Amino acid sequence: MEPKFQVQLKIQKPVSEVFDGVVNPRKLTSYFVKTASAPLVAGTTVKWGFLETPGEFDVVVREVAKDERITLEWESAVGGSNTLIEMNFKPIDANNTMVQIRESGWKPDAQGFKASYDNCGGWMHMVTCLKAYLEHGINLRAGGAY
Repeated sequence: MEPKFQVQLKIQKPVSEVFDGVVNPRKLTSYFVKTASAPLVAGTTVKWGFLETPGEFDVVVREVAKDERITLEWESAVGGSNTLIEMNFKPIDANNTMVQIRESGWKPDAQGFKASYDNCGGWMHMVTCLKAYLEHGINLRAGGAY
């Protein structure tokens, strides 16, 4: 069995606003990461910093299809391999968007499964925070760091 997952959540905003909430570093740092070095543009590598972990992480931007899809790659938490993150933005109607996030690529061992479970929770937290930020203007992560 391959360690992989998908999370999804409906956000009550138009797809263009939801998509911009992820690619725009000013918005991304308002609800998810502590720092984001640049917008998500295909063919670039950006750095994300998180409140809960020291340092920054290289995020390789593989694909950006405006208002549709973002594909990222980064080093697995257990090292030695990269994982692939696929974000899909599906308009339900003019004012509602389904965001789906998949991640795969871990080694099929105990460490790989644990890392995938950890990231699954992290991405669900991210999309929940995105929803709160876009729909209500609040940052759920504020004050949540150690």
